Amino acid sequence: MIGTVIANRTAGTNSSTLGSHIKFQEHEMSKQVITAGGEEHLVREDAARSFRGVHWALFSVAAFVIIAAVLFFGGFLASLTDGSIDSPATIERQTGR
Repeated sequence: MIGTVIANRTAGTNSSTLGSHIKFQEHEMSKQVITAGGEEHLVREDAARSFRGVHWALFSVAAFVIIAAVLFFGGFLASLTDGSIDSPATIERQTGR
């Protein structure tokens, strides 16, 4: 069976028969161009999607870290410029709540 598939692939046919009732066809996947390291590469569509997905995931994590750092340091600098660094409990006691 495997010999039939290999023989059909090397002979240039796109379909092969395994036994008398199982038939499959090889489908050519579409190709897309990705840029890696300043060079363009022609890859399969699923590889290109995976490549872009990894880049979007890394970009999203980096954006989250940057936003969290800006908020943290913004709050820290705001408390330094007020002249008092009080805990939330101290602030609640001062307002009489």
